[in-house]
Amino acid sequence: MTTGPARPTAPGSGARGVPHRPLVIHRAPDTPRAAVLLLHGGRADGLGPPPRLNLPALRMRPFRSAVSRAPSGRELLLASVRYRCRGWNGPRADAARDARQALDELAAHAANLPVVLVGHSMGGRAALLTGGHPAVRGVVALAPWCPPGEPVAHLRDRTVVLLHDADDRVTDAEGSWLLADRARQAGARAHTVAMPRGGHTMLRDASHWHRMTVDLVAALLDGVPVPHAIGGVRPE
Repeated sequence: MTTGPARPTAPGSGARGVPHRPLVIHRAPDTPRAAVLLLHGGRADGLGPPPRLNLPALRMRPFRSAVSRAPSGRELLLASVRYRCRGWNGPRADAARDARQALDELAAHAANLPVVLVGHSMGGRAALLTGGHPAVRGVVALAPWCPPGEPVAHLRDRTVVLLHDADDRVTDAEGSWLLADRARQAGARAHTVAMPRGGHTMLRDASHWHRMTVDLVAALLDGVPVPHAIGGVRPE
């Protein structure tokens, strides 16, 4: 993760004092059968809001498009988390706090709707940390930021899949493998995928990342055992 100077912002507020609303709904069918909530990356530190040209958020747009084009996509509610801060900011865990609030808003908007979280980098960390929310069916974490000692007990009985390229130079793939091991010991259905290329940005062989994510989301929502549904997944 990168770090940068923090720009203070009033906690819980948005532009011109408007309360921050972290849930952004991109598409809401009349009768959705499930929801996919996307969480983009960020920085280790940064109290200011994400910039107007938010590259981590743009990086998730192809994933949103890929999910929306899937055969079952017409029945999916698609949404993203809007962060109040650019960074994770240590114990504040701002991205995870926004993710929890977005999930609460989503549950109020459409009760009893199963949700799959798809998060990249810092968003992957936030997705894994909030994966115990009652609405969450499973988590797909893309090149997630998994520092040592992250909580995993809340992932019991959840299905989580972590995708990582071993050549990632921003977040550590070994951290993903270790977290999956610990989550499995805590009772989660945890799987890992060693992606052959893509680095941290997932730009090289991007279509492979997109297809894999779409297939994993479908498997999680359909209740299909992930190792049998998706080639390359390792249920270690």
